[in-house]
Amino acid sequence: MSKKVLVAIAFFSAFGHTEVLAHAIARGLRENGATVTFVPVSEYEDTDWATLDAADAIIFGTPTYMGGVAAPFKFFMDASASIWYKLGWKNKIAGGFSVSSSMSGDRLNVFLQLASFAAQHGMIWVSLGMLPGNNYSFGSDEDLNRLGVYYGAAAQANMDEGPETAPPQSDRDTAHAYGVRIAKATRRWVDGEHL
Repeated sequence: MSKKVLVAIAFFSAFGHTEVLAHAIARGLRENGATVTFVPVSEYEDTDWATLDAADAIIFGTPTYMGGVAAPFKFFMDASASIWYKLGWKNKIAGGFSVSSSMSGDRLNVFLQLASFAAQHGMIWVSLGMLPGNNYSFGSDEDLNRLGVYYGAAAQANMDEGPETAPPQSDRDTAHAYGVRIAKATRRWVDGEHL
C-alpha cells in the first residue's frame, strides 16, 4: 500500500489574491489523494516548521512585489537557513506560484528566486508542464496558462479587485491543474523511493 502523500503550501498573501491560488492548487492536490496543509509564513514565530519538515512536497507562494518575492516571504526564505545547513528538505518535491497586478510584473524573477531557493535546499522542482495559452488569434483570456509561464502557477489580479473576483477563473483553473501535476509527481517520487 502506498504511503500517504503530504503536501505543505507555504505562502504569504497580503490581500488574499495569492491565497486564492493556494486554495486552487490545494483542490487539485486533494482530488489526487494528497493531504494538504497550509503554512502561512508572515511571521517567523508562527511558521509551522514541523509541518514543512514532515511534508513530501512544499509549494511556495508569494505575490510579486517590485519584481521579486514579498518581504515577509523573503524573511521566511532567510529563516530557513538552519534547515538548509542540515539539508532538511533535500529530495522533497517543490513548486511555486505567484500573483502580480500587472500581466508580467517581472514575475519571472520570482519564479527564478523560488526555484533557486528550492535548489539550494536540494529539492526537486516541478514546472507547470503546460503550453502557453492565449497566444494565437483564436486564443482568449479564458485559456489555461494565459500568461505563458512555465516555472509554476502564475496569476494576474487587478489592484482594485478583491480576491472574490481576482485572479480570474482561468488563472485559478491553471493553479488547480498545477496542483494535480504536483500531486502526481509527488506520488511517483514517494512510491519510487520504495524500489
